[in-house]
Amino acid sequence: MSAEQPTQVVQAERADAWEAVAEAIDSGQADRVAEVVVRLDEAERRRVAAELPGHLPTARRRAHERYETRQGEAHRRYERAQQDFLREATEGGLSEEQAHAQWWSGHHYRYEQWVDWRERDRWIEPMRVAGAGTIGGAAAVAAWLHRRDLAEAADDLGPILRVIGERPAEWQADLAVRLATRIRATRRRDTGNAAELALELLRRSGAEPPEHDPLVVAWVAAARRSRPDPRSDRWTDALTWDDQGRGAVPTLRDDPLLVHLLPRLFEAEGAGNTLRDDPADPGASGSWLGALRRLEQEGRIDRTLLLDGCVSRFLRGGGATDLRFFARLHELLLPAPDETAPYTRDYLRLLPAAPGPVAELAVRQLRGVGLGADDLNEAIEALLFRAESKLVRAGLTWLDQAARAAAGDLDHLAPALGSAFLCDSYDVRERAVRLGVKHARRFTPLGADAVREAGAVLPADLAVRLAEAFGGEVVPEAEADDFQPGELPVVDERPEAFPPPAERVPSQGGVAFESWLAWFVGEGAAWRRPVEGETSLYDRREWHHLEEWAEAMLREAAAPGQEPPIPEPEEPPAYAHHTIGVSTSEGHFEVEFGQLPAAVRESITADLNARGVPLGNLEHVGEAEPVGGEILAISMGTTGNWPTRDRKQEPPRDRLPKNVSMPHLVMLRRCAEVHAALKAGTLPPYLLATPTRTDGHLDPAVLVARLEGYARAGVEALPLDLQQALLRVPREVAPEVAGRARALGTRAGATLVGWLTNRPEPVTRVDWTHGDGDYTHDQQPGERHSLRLKPRIVIEPTGLEIVDALLSDPQPYRWEEHGRYMESWPMLLPADREVVAMHLLPHLLNEWDRPGYFHRSVAALVDGDGPAGEGLALLLARLLAERGPWHARDAGTTLLLRAVARGSLPAVECGRQLGLVLRRTEVKLGRVLESLEDCARQGAHREIWQLVAGMLPVLLPGTDERAHAGHTQVLGFAVRAAGWAKASGPIPAVAEVAARTGSSGFVRTARRLHELLTR
Repeated sequence: MSAEQPTQVVQAERADAWEAVAEAIDSGQADRVAEVVVRLDEAERRRVAAELPGHLPTARRRAHERYETRQGEAHRRYERAQQDFLREATEGGLSEEQAHAQWWSGHHYRYEQWVDWRERDRWIEPMRVAGAGTIGGAAAVAAWLHRRDLAEAADDLGPILRVIGERPAEWQADLAVRLATRIRATRRRDTGNAAELALELLRRSGAEPPEHDPLVVAWVAAARRSRPDPRSDRWTDALTWDDQGRGAVPTLRDDPLLVHLLPRLFEAEGAGNTLRDDPADPGASGSWLGALRRLEQEGRIDRTLLLDGCVSRFLRGGGATDLRFFARLHELLLPAPDETAPYTRDYLRLLPAAPGPVAELAVRQLRGVGLGADDLNEAIEALLFRAESKLVRAGLTWLDQAARAAAGDLDHLAPALGSAFLCDSYDVRERAVRLGVKHARRFTPLGADAVREAGAVLPADLAVRLAEAFGGEVVPEAEADDFQPGELPVVDERPEAFPPPAERVPSQGGVAFESWLAWFVGEGAAWRRPVEGETSLYDRREWHHLEEWAEAMLREAAAPGQEPPIPEPEEPPAYAHHTIGVSTSEGHFEVEFGQLPAAVRESITADLNARGVPLGNLEHVGEAEPVGGEILAISMGTTGNWPTRDRKQEPPRDRLPKNVSMPHLVMLRRCAEVHAALKAGTLPPYLLATPTRTDGHLDPAVLVARLEGYARAGVEALPLDLQQALLRVPREVAPEVAGRARALGTRAGATLVGWLTNRPEPVTRVDWTHGDGDYTHDQQPGERHSLRLKPRIVIEPTGLEIVDALLSDPQPYRWEEHGRYMESWPMLLPADREVVAMHLLPHLLNEWDRPGYFHRSVAALVDGDGPAGEGLALLLARLLAERGPWHARDAGTTLLLRAVARGSLPAVECGRQLGLVLRRTEVKLGRVLESLEDCARQGAHREIWQLVAGMLPVLLPGTDERAHAGHTQVLGFAVRAAGWAKASGPIPAVAEVAARTGSSGFVRTARRLHELLTR
């Protein structure tokens, strides 16, 4: 053998070592990589370490290829299963469409065979293990494990711990410290297994953990994380395992890191935040409180360490959330008075600024300690400057003790007493005044002056009591704030004259549509130019849109008589997915199954027998008394979109849709009337209902002139066109115009005269409903439900088709077709805005579904004619509560101010409806009060008071309801609004609250308002 042969053999062996490692990496199995690596010698390790960086993209690509291959195979299996199912179903008599429906309804489409997407990353942990076992230096291994593309550690630390365990002890300790210092609490990945690897290496190597706060946080989080208990099939955590528990993570009792990291628990930034959700019950699983308490009781942890740690953590500062765990731990330890004494100064330092729970804890500890005069005065001053009423009350208790214990005057307590007068709680201020009055004689004139000066912030009744003891005059509270009303916006917009007829086909309703329709009847019907382009118009059985009807008219005018018939409905499939409701003498249940084969009765019988319910005498029900379990009734229905063959469908008689809002349907029916007249050759020379103003009004003199033209030409009016014209006539008509109408002598003229002399006045109201029943008109419930609005419109039937349709109860909101062309609805009824409001109301509570221009339709009603009632009031009230919606910022306040400027605001009714909105919806009270104040400051202060006066009887709680802070807030705003408007006159609901006993803020504010209104 030559001298070169041994070298070649060594190189071949090294190459074989790398190939073995690479093959193990490509298998995606970290334990297999560990098995190969631990058998390598030093030279082979260096060879593998040199190859690893270059193999990263290859390992990633191969893992992705394996994943794609497996996923493709799974997809092909899925397709084969679907094809087999469809073939068998069609061979059994189903159509292909029915077979597909069976496939989906049977949930065969689930992806049980899909490959776990995490297999794409199965190369990462093998690469980590290979690097940890072959790279030479600990620093290089730490850098390798924290590469961005390798940072996601696996759940199983066994393989990587095995290869690291083959390294020298000092090397392992060095790596453990380096990995620990790389933990970053701000990185999500460092709170998981990467941190647990560092913690486990610290335990195994015995290295002292570095001073690193994120390491402590990771230690806390790892101990709380659930993991399998090796003694059972259940999951547990390292805090609750007993002495016999053995696993990857030791019990807290046996954790070698406890002695190092527990003292740092009270210093590490982020530890309190991690433990903030620790179970308050010390006996709960995963509770650090319980674990530390047990270890302290067993003597494993020094009690002084825990007390020192808690107090020092409080002194370090922080929010209530960060200190929650340490406060609970301190309470769990229950320090005795002799244990508290060394911390007296520390507890005193906590009183002025510590979070409320910590300050309360300090108060409890100091109560058991005999405080000296100086310490007691310090505690009183600290507590009486606090904002929390509970702490201020504790300070007042100590103030009383200090006053009784003091030998001389009490001037030194005057500043603290004055601080208590600033507390938000009336009860605390009343108690402070009572203490001041009790000890008033012990203040010198200088101290009394200080108390009197501080008492200037007290309410009038308390200020009077204080003045009786300390002297001085009581300055009455200001009757009003610095409120200065602005000027109401000037609304001088007037409806413009209606534009001449236009040829352009509109995409929306309103002026553009009326203008086009007038053009078509006047000129377009004689249009003979062909309409260009193919169309699917006639494939649809219903035409929902004005553009569709316009296209149909143009095509009919260009090619008369060429419109194809309305298509028949599609033939429904033979079978359907059914449920059968079965009622027996023992109850009711549902039988559900898919395909109904030819032998339907046999299938039903088998299904019922399987449930232990015999079919019995289904065909002879009623001939005898039922026996137990016997069927009394049976009903069948579909549970999909597949109708059965026996379902009858009437052939369509027109192309009008069945499920749209009534104003929308009226617009379509007018199109259908013109379309039918065009086909019949009875189209008039012009329309009667074309408005003369852009708001939809029709000058009655112009309507009479149009009817006179019809009479001269011998033309009969289109019924719906005439009825729409009637609805557009103003309520006030000049006598001479009415006289001209009487002289017409035609049927249309007689209809107009009857309308002018006996115009129907609809009676409207709004009912609120929920899933459990109906709210009556005047109910004031205290609970919120899933709500709907039921607008009610009542008139004596007129016999006029669209008049009776529009002046009847609106349909409830269903889907997006309900509400189309909403901006045009006010033009249909320009003199009956309350009726239009009723048609808008079903859309009011669907804030996210209604059109973004909803407020513009309400604005048209504010500018419109006719009485305003509950409908318009509710629209304005609800929109007022929507302060700053995405589609119309502050639209509610703008509308309310516009209504005030127009003189069309039903203020009291609007307030009543606003009270119902606040009671029955999730509207924010603060947002409503902000909107009301904005309106008041812009000149609507008198109307805002009327609105508030209407709202209070509805919103205030009854005798069987509990008052809350919102009620007090409303009354406080009412006091201000009454002052702005210089209001007077009692409100019974407020007087009732004011007459109640008690001194709560709610009752006191009601008394203040009542006194203001009855002064």
